[in-house]
Amino acid sequence: MPDSPDKTLRLKEIVDPAVLRASFDAIAAEHGGATTQARQAILAEVKRVNAEGRERAREMLFDDGGGTLCARRICHLQDVITEALYDYASAHVYRVENPSTSERMTVTAVGGYGRGTLAPGSDIDLLFVLPYRKTPWSEQVVEWILYMLWDMGLKVGHATRNVDECIRLSRSDMTIRTAILEARFICGEWTLFANLGERFDREVVEDSGPEFISAKLAERDARHKKAGDTRYLVEPNVKEGKGGLRDLNTLFWIAKYFYHIRDTAELVGLSVLSRRELKLFEKAEDFLWAVRCHMHFLTNKAEERLSFDIQRDIAAGLGYQDHPGLSAVERFMKHYFLVAKDVGDLTRIFCAGLEDQQAKQAPGISGVISRFASRARKIPGTLDFIEDKGRINLADPDVFKRDPVNIIRLFHLADIRELEFHPDALKRVTRSLRLVNAELRNDEEANRLFLSILTSKRRPAIILRRMNEAGVLGRFIPEFGKIVSMMQFNMYHHYTVDEHLIRTVSVLSGIDKGQETQEHPLASKLIPGIEEREALYVAVFLHDIAKGRPEDHSVAGARVARKLCPRFGLSPHQTELVAWLVEEHLTMSMVAQSRDLNDRKTISDFADNVRSLERLKMLLVLSVCDIRAVGPGVWNGWKGQLLRTLYYETELMLSGGFSEVSRKVRTAHALEALDQALSDWPAKDRKAYLKLHYEPYLLAVPLEEQVLHASFIREADKAGKRFASTVRTNAFHAITEITLLSPDHPRLLSIVTGACAAAGANIADAQVFTTSDGRALDTILINRELPDDEDELRRAASIGRMIEEVLAGEAHIPEVIARKNRGKRKNRPFTVKPQVAISNTLSNKFTVIEIECLDRPGLLSEVTSVLSDLSLDIASAHITTFGEKVVDTFYVRDLVGMKITNETRQINIAARLKAVLAKEDDELRDRMPSGMIAPQGSNRRPRASARANARADAGK
Repeated sequence: MPDSPDKTLRLKEIVDPAVLRASFDAIAAEHGGATTQARQAILAEVKRVNAEGRERAREMLFDDGGGTLCARRICHLQDVITEALYDYASAHVYRVENPSTSERMTVTAVGGYGRGTLAPGSDIDLLFVLPYRKTPWSEQVVEWILYMLWDMGLKVGHATRNVDECIRLSRSDMTIRTAILEARFICGEWTLFANLGERFDREVVEDSGPEFISAKLAERDARHKKAGDTRYLVEPNVKEGKGGLRDLNTLFWIAKYFYHIRDTAELVGLSVLSRRELKLFEKAEDFLWAVRCHMHFLTNKAEERLSFDIQRDIAAGLGYQDHPGLSAVERFMKHYFLVAKDVGDLTRIFCAGLEDQQAKQAPGISGVISRFASRARKIPGTLDFIEDKGRINLADPDVFKRDPVNIIRLFHLADIRELEFHPDALKRVTRSLRLVNAELRNDEEANRLFLSILTSKRRPAIILRRMNEAGVLGRFIPEFGKIVSMMQFNMYHHYTVDEHLIRTVSVLSGIDKGQETQEHPLASKLIPGIEEREALYVAVFLHDIAKGRPEDHSVAGARVARKLCPRFGLSPHQTELVAWLVEEHLTMSMVAQSRDLNDRKTISDFADNVRSLERLKMLLVLSVCDIRAVGPGVWNGWKGQLLRTLYYETELMLSGGFSEVSRKVRTAHALEALDQALSDWPAKDRKAYLKLHYEPYLLAVPLEEQVLHASFIREADKAGKRFASTVRTNAFHAITEITLLSPDHPRLLSIVTGACAAAGANIADAQVFTTSDGRALDTILINRELPDDEDELRRAASIGRMIEEVLAGEAHIPEVIARKNRGKRKNRPFTVKPQVAISNTLSNKFTVIEIECLDRPGLLSEVTSVLSDLSLDIASAHITTFGEKVVDTFYVRDLVGMKITNETRQINIAARLKAVLAKEDDELRDRMPSGMIAPQGSNRRPRASARANARADAGK
C-alpha cells in the first residue's frame, strides 16, 4: 500500500540496517565469526534490537495511530534482522570462497510476512528457495538462521524447496500456491527469486484464474461458517472472522492472481474499484491492522479474538470517549462493525467487477463467477430488471436514476420471485445510495414495497439482511441507520442491534410458517389467530430501534414507532398497537422470569397493563422472538414454560374465567383432589399426610407434583431419613428439579443455594414450603446442562447429595466454593451497579425484594444468608440472569407472617444487601488490569480520536 501523504514509515527509528551490520561485524572481529561466544553475542544483540524496535513501533502506534504503518514497521524490523543473520551466516559462519551454482539461496517471506505486514505476535513465515537440491551448505545456513530466530522467541514457519518443487507443489496445493503468490524477496540470490516468479506466472497462474478464485471463495465461505457466518458477533475474530483482515487478504490474492497486479491501487485503473472504494479499502485495512496490533501488544501474544476482556482497553488505546447513551467501548465496537460492513461492501463490488471482466475476456466460461449474458431474460411485469441464472440484475445502468423507487423494488422482486442477487446489482445499489433521500423515504409506493418485504411469507429476514448489507435499510429508515453495527457491551447479547432485529424477524417468520411448533407450541398455536399480523411484524422489527439513546429505549422506541408506522401505511389503531408493543416488549419476559406467578397480584397487575387478549397474544409472540434472537443458548424450555404459565393465567383473568372462589374453598377443593389421588394409601396414612400441608402449598403446586412429593416424603419417613432429596428432569423445559426434605431452619435456603453453588449448579428458580410438623419441602430448579436424561439425573443426584452433606454438617460451603473456583480467572470486564428495590405493592401478602448486580459464584447463598440474618422468611426466590448481570427477586415476610412496612427496617435491609452486592464490585476493581496505558511521552493526536468517534456516531 502506498504511504499516506501525511504519514511516513520512519523506518530508521525502528532499526538502522547499517548500524546492525556494523555491530555484527564488530562481534565477528572480537570473537571470531563461528565461535560459541560470537553466536551468544549475536543472539543477545538481535534480541535487544528486536525488543527495542517493537517497543518503538508500539510508541509510534500510539503516536500516529497508523495500523498498516505499524505492521510495516514490524515487518521492516524482521526483514533487517533476517537479512543480517543470513549475511552473517554466509560470510562468517559457513563462508564459501568459491560457491558453486548449487551453493546459492534466496530467503523469501511468504504469508502475511510476504505481504510486507506483520502484527507483533504474528508467525514469521519463510521460504528458502534453492536452485537445485539441498547441499550441506544450504542446510547449515538454513538451520543456523532458524535456530537464531527460535532462540529469539519467535514463532517461525518455514520450508526449503528448489524452484521445481515450488512449481510442482503450487499446482496441487492451493495453500502453497497462495504462499508463492505472495512471496517477497528478502535477501540472497535475486536471479533465483526472479526465476521462481517468472515460472510461477507462466506455469501455474496462466489460464488458472477461475480455479484459484473458486478455491479462495470456497475457503473464505468455510472460514466464515466456522467463525459463526456473521460479521456481527460481539466478540469478533479480527483476523479470520467475516469482515476481518483475511477477507481483505482474499480480495487482494484474487486481484493479484487474476489481474496480475502488485498493488490494490491498480484496481482503480482497471475500473474494478472507484477511487472512493479504494480509499475505503485502505481505511478498513488500516483500522483493522491498528486494532490487531493493539490486541497483540496488550496481551503480549497473537490474540485474534476481540473478546470482552480486552475491548475496553483497546477502545482506550484507540482514543474513544464515552458519549450519552453509548460508552467508549460501545462506540469503538460500532466503528469496528461499520468497518466490517465496509469490507462486505467491497467484496460485493469487487466480485461484480471481476465477473464483468471475466465475461469480457471469456464469454460463456464456466466457473463460480462466470456470467451467461445470453441466458438473461426480462422479469415479467417490469422492464427494469432481468433474471440472470436465478439472480436478479438491472436491465441497464440507469434503472435507479430513472426511478429511485427501483432501489426498493429490486429487493421486493427478489423476494416475490425468490431470486438471489447478482453482484453487479448490489454494487450499483451501493453506488446509488445518495438517491435514498427524503423524497424516496416518503414515497407511498416505496413504503408499500418495504412493508411487503417485511411481512413476506417467504424469506423476509434474508432480504432485510441484504438491504442492510447494501446500506439501503439504514438510509431508507434513518432511525435504523443509527443502530447499524451498534453493540451492547454485555455477555447477554451475542449480536449487534441491527443483526438482532433482523434475527428477531427471522424467528417470527419461522413461527409464522409453522416451522417452530416443537420449540414454541403456544406461539405457533396463537399466531394464525392474530388479526394485526402487519403490526406484529413492524413491532418485532422496531422493538430495539432506539437502543443507544440516553433515555429508556422502550419509551423512545414507542415514539419512533409512532413516527414511522404512518409512513409505512399503518392505520392509527395499528400505530398505537405497535407503539404499545415496543414500549412493553420487555414486560412479559421480566414478569415471567422475576415474579411469583402463583401470586394473584402478579397476574392481576400484568392483566391490567395488557388489557386485551389480542395484545396478550402479540406480546407473547414478540417476547419469544426477542429472547430467541439474543443469541445461542439464551432461550431454553424453562423460559418458555414461564411465559406459557403467565399467558394462560392472564388469559383466564382477561376472559373472565379467573376463579373468584375464596382461597378457603379452593384449598378445600385441592385437599379433596389430593385425597382422591392418594386413594390407594391406607386411610390412616392418608389422613395424617393431608394435615402436613398449608394453604400456599396446596394452591401453588400442581396435583401431579403433590402426588410425587407425597411418595417422596412417605419413603423418606419409612427409611428414617432426616435429610432426603429426589430429582426429576425435563428436557423440553431444559430444567432439572431437586426436591429436598429437611428440618426447617431460617438459614435453610442459604445453605441449599450455597451447596448448589459449590456443586456448580446454576439456579433458575426456587419454591419454598414448610410442613405442619416443622419440616421444609423445597424445590430448587437448576438449568439443565447435559443432553442425555440419565447423565443429567446422575449430575442432579450428585448435587442433591452435596446438599445433604452440607445440611448434615459433613461439608462446609465456603471451603467447597473456594476449592471449586480455585485457579479460575477472576478478572471480568463488566461492571454492574448494585441495586436493591423493596416493594409492598407487587404482592398482597409478601414484601418483594429485588436485587440487581454482577453475577458471581455463591451470590445467592450470600444474599439469602443476609435475609436470614435479618429474620426474614423467604417464600419464593426467582433468579434471572442476563449474561453477566443477575436480577434476583425474593418474596419475603417477617417471622410472624407480616409484610415489612417499617421504613427504618426497609432502609436497613437495603443497606445490608448493598454491602454484600458491592463487595464483589470492590474486589473486581482491585483486580482489574490498569488498562492500555499510552507509552510515556506519547502524544496521541486528538484529531485521530475525533475521527474515530465521529465515525462511530455517524454510522454510514
